[in-house]
This record gives sequence, structure tokens and C-alpha cells, in this order.
Amino acid sequence: MPSVNRRQFLQASAAAAVAAPFAACGRSRRPNVVFVLSDDLRWDAMGVAGHPFLKTPNIDRLANEGVRFRNAFCTSSLCSPSRASFLSGLYAHSHQVINNFTEFPASVPSYPQRLHDSGYNTAYIGKWHMGEGNDEKRPGFDYWASHKGQGQYYDTPFNVDGNRQVIKGYYAHVVTNLALDWLKTAKRPFSLSVGHKAPHGLWIPEPRYEHAYDNIAIHKPETAAPGPGTPDWVTRRIKTWHGIDGPLYGAKDFDTFIRTYHETILSVDDSVGQIYEALRAMGELDNTIFLFAGDNGFLLGEHASIDKRTMWEESIRIPLLVRYPDAIKTPRVVDRMVLNLDVAPSVLDFAGAAPIANVHGASFRPLTEGRETPWRQSWMYEYNFEKEFPYTPNVRGVRTEEWSYMHYPNGEGQPDTEKAELYHVKLDPLEKNNLIDAPEAKETLASMQAELLKIQRDTGGLPDKMPINPELRFEMPDAAIR
Repeated sequence: MPSVNRRQFLQASAAAAVAAPFAACGRSRRPNVVFVLSDDLRWDAMGVAGHPFLKTPNIDRLANEGVRFRNAFCTSSLCSPSRASFLSGLYAHSHQVINNFTEFPASVPSYPQRLHDSGYNTAYIGKWHMGEGNDEKRPGFDYWASHKGQGQYYDTPFNVDGNRQVIKGYYAHVVTNLALDWLKTAKRPFSLSVGHKAPHGLWIPEPRYEHAYDNIAIHKPETAAPGPGTPDWVTRRIKTWHGIDGPLYGAKDFDTFIRTYHETILSVDDSVGQIYEALRAMGELDNTIFLFAGDNGFLLGEHASIDKRTMWEESIRIPLLVRYPDAIKTPRVVDRMVLNLDVAPSVLDFAGAAPIANVHGASFRPLTEGRETPWRQSWMYEYNFEKEFPYTPNVRGVRTEEWSYMHYPNGEGQPDTEKAELYHVKLDPLEKNNLIDAPEAKETLASMQAELLKIQRDTGGLPDKMPINPELRFEMPDAAIR
């Protein structure tokens, strides 16, 4: 009999313990997990969400065969903090990835690591983007194919399990082909994470899609001009990278800006379709928890702004879909507020793996199954000022099903330097009417401020560690787009 070390013994014991509930209910295999994450994808950038011209039949199929969360949000609208929250189930102030340059701490538990330790064959392929200059293999993954930073739409240098090479071709095809190749040899059960670059700017559609929407009439959004009650910093940044009259991520005009953003999404949709068909050909489709999401939203001219980071709806709302027929007997749309924090506990719940203790998120499995369950009534938003992109101040806020409150604190003990905002989003979904000074909203404002403080206290997120804003600068820094 071959010798078994202590770690192997513990992993085998954990795997056997996790498999037992599935055997008891008549299933001999634990479910696989596939999570496809798109970058800077708005909640409404899907055909199934009612987009006026974007066609996403493969993404729509996931929604129509599973659950679409109509009110899904990220708790920090920036790539790295949001990705760390997906992995850990924690707010950014807890996992400490509060900008786009910080590594995901090895000491913070993640759902891929938990699956790996319970016997899953795990892979990460595509954009990781935590630890900007590091392409090394991260803990918890048996297979690794990623790169430094953002990657490129064409010919990205990848680290494929220690073999560094420029992989020729369009990014979406490269990561999809790597994923399909890995699936051919993956041991069951497996957990595959695919991180797409699109639709992160600068947008470069692949040739077959670069004229897909040339004949579509493009209109600026209703809130393209600052309205009454708009904070001063919004007006002052209109001609910067993050303003509607700025360089538009290199696009020659607003129409091109909008068209190319959506044209890159078509390749992501193709990727979802290819992975779906590969799972079906393997006989694993219905035994797979298939998730699709965006890491954060994106402003396409709303509030006179470009980019994310802010707490307006277009920035914080994300697409989130789950297909898993074993648990989701009836496809449905769920309206309760779910967060990127909920993905880690939900995946572990579906997979029957041991949960991660003390997370801020919760398993949304009861919601997908149509069961009544107590659920959150509010959640907190946090963004920390970045000196590389000094157009957005610190943001702290709280969102309920009806209201959204946000303010711009300058650090502990220092007064807010910008006008706060309060919107009745149930009646004003475009957030056109700032009620921060409205007498009729005085009680609501006090309630929202108290709720924000309560969530901060409950999650250890009090503002004592908040960076102090330097004076906001509105010149163009020499920095890559983030």
C-alpha cells in the first residue's frame, strides 16, 4: 500500500465527508463549478435584460435555464476589490484588496481553495488582476493560465503553469481555447474559473464584430448633463478620463465609444456558448453549477461620467446568472438584492463543501430554489481614493431596496468635502433627483446614515482606516486605464 502523508489523508477524508450527502440523496457525484467573469460588464448589457440592440443568445440561455438576479450588485466598483469579494465573501475593508495593485492575501480563505482542499480539480484561466505585476500561480489552483495586469486584446503574454509565452490571437478565443483544452483532461469534480478581459477599455472588437452595430443609432443617456444637486467633483471631471467630454477611452466619438463597448461583449457570449457546448458533450452540463457575472458595472455617459468607482446604479449593478438544474428546478428571475459577496458561500453551499466562517455574504441557494428565507434589507458600498486616477473621492454609502445614500468622506474626523446624495431609486431609477436637502426626506436620510454606521460597525469597516483624499486633481495623469 503506498504511503499517504497527513495532508493527503486530510484531503481524502474531507472529500469523503463532502461526498456523503450527495450519495445519500441518490447522486453519486458532486457537482462541477464553472464561473465565467466578465470585466466592466453592466447589469443591462445582455439581451435577456432588455438591451435595445445587444444580442447575447448564449448568456441569455443560461438565464432562461437557471436564475437571473435582477438586482445584483458589487460592493466596491473596481476590478481587484470586487474580484477578491467574489472569491472570499468579504467586504473590501476586510479582505484588504482596496485598490487595483494589491495581491489577494494568501491568509484569506477563498471558495476555490476550499473546493481544492475538498478534492476538486481546480483551474484559473484568464484575467486575475490582483497583484498588478505578478503572473505567478496562486494558491488553490491545480492549473493556472494568467498574466500580469490587464492583458491585451491581442497576443497577451501568459504564464501557463510556469511556461511563459505570448499566445497569439484574440483574448476571448485564447482563454476559451485554454479552458476547453483543460476540460478535456480535468478530473471530476472540477472547478473552472474563466476571467475575460472584455468589455474593459480600450475596446477592440474582433474583426467579425467590429462593424456589428455600425447602423445602430446611438443616443446619450438622459443624465448625460449634470442635474440639480450634482456634487461639484462630478462637474469638474467632465473633461477627464472619467468624464463624458474626455478622451472616451481612445474612441474617436461617443457613438464609436458605445458601439465598440458592446461589440467586444459578443465574443464573451460566444465563449459562454462554447463552454456550455463542451460541458454538454462531456455529459457534465447538468451536473455543473454554471455561473456568469460581471465584476462591476460601467458608466456610459450617465451622470456625465465614464468608468466605474462611483455608487450610482450603472456602476454598482452587475449581471449575475446561475444555471444548475439539480437545485434550480424552475427557471426564474429573483428580485432580492444579492451581492458579489454571496457567490463564495453560495458555491460552497451548492457543492456541499464546508463553508468559510465569518463571511459577510450569504448563500443565495434558497432564493434560486424559490424558498422563503430571511434576506438582507441593506448593504454597504465602499470605494477608496486612488492617486493614479484622482477624479473620484472616497465613497461610502448604503443601499436598500428603495433608497440609495452616498457621501464622500475625507478621512476620520474630517468633514465631507463634497455634497452627499440621496435617491429614491424605486421611484427614480435614473437617480435624477438628489433629495439630500429635501425636507420630506429628512427622516429617511437620518435612517440611511444610521444604517451605514451600523453595517460599518457590524463588519469592522469603521472609517478609521480610510485614506485621506489629497486635493482632487483633474489634469490627465500619465497612467494606464484601470
